[in-house]
Amino acid sequence: MDSARAVTRAIADFAAVHLRGVTRVCVGLSGGPDSLALTAGSVRAGLSVTALVVDHGLQLGSADVADAAADEARGLGADAMVLPVTVGVDGGLEAAARAARYAALDAARGGAPVLLGHTMDDQAETVLLGLGRGSGARSIAGMRAWSAPWGRPLLGVRRSTTLALCTELGLAPHTDPHNRDPRFTRVRLRGEVLPLLEDVLKGGVAESLSRTASALQADNDALDGYAEELAGRAATDTGLAVALLADAPDAVRTRVIRRWLLGVGATEPTARVIGAVDELVMRWRGQGGVAIGGDGAVRLEVARVGEVIGVERTPR
Repeated sequence: MDSARAVTRAIADFAAVHLRGVTRVCVGLSGGPDSLALTAGSVRAGLSVTALVVDHGLQLGSADVADAAADEARGLGADAMVLPVTVGVDGGLEAAARAARYAALDAARGGAPVLLGHTMDDQAETVLLGLGRGSGARSIAGMRAWSAPWGRPLLGVRRSTTLALCTELGLAPHTDPHNRDPRFTRVRLRGEVLPLLEDVLKGGVAESLSRTASALQADNDALDGYAEELAGRAATDTGLAVALLADAPDAVRTRVIRRWLLGVGATEPTARVIGAVDELVMRWRGQGGVAIGGDGAVRLEVARVGEVIGVERTPR
């Protein structure tokens, strides 16, 4: 049972690094091969597992699929809970389903970490998506193995290994029709783009993209540390001191701006918004403020006043 051994070892190694002293975990179980393999491997690694099965209610018979996944988990020696959710419409179906899923998992975990079944193949797809969007190193760095309370022990494991584990253990994973629907960009990356890259570059693409993500995560951690130190020095009662920001390298300065924007209530700052605020620091020509969001009652705008950039709140 080489596949079962490989998955179990990956989870045990992850737990030794990130879950020291923790033996009770939840697993986000969809019923697919990756999360089913994660459930089996977690039990085999000696963890006390509760499988959390989110029923999105988006397909006919989804409740039966969720119940079947929960039964598979119980057969492996885990506890299991089915979590029905209502999926909204904000950001499109895929984003809304993801938001509903994570909210349900967070509410049900009872303080325990939640392990997710993302594999090396998922990481490669995430890196390619980030590269295509041109959203910088933070996006290309992909998913982290540990970002409390979420853990991803299988980022070093190929999807073929999780499939093989299910075969070895006689498990019956569910195949989600959405995972074959070409309307979803990630499905086309999985079925068309990555296989083509593997063919053209003679293999090893998923592993290379995964290594790229790990290297960028280390770089980001270092730059974020520099940015945190600068943010403390540049902070004033009304905003950020322009002179201190202007002396910093671009990669550090834009990180300070991003974290400051989040701190003053901006919605997730895009590269365009961060760049426009950076213009107030580096290429000040008396231009007007930069809208950064707000709500129905207040409009938020970043403006430069003398040698400080600050946020102005204007009633709508």
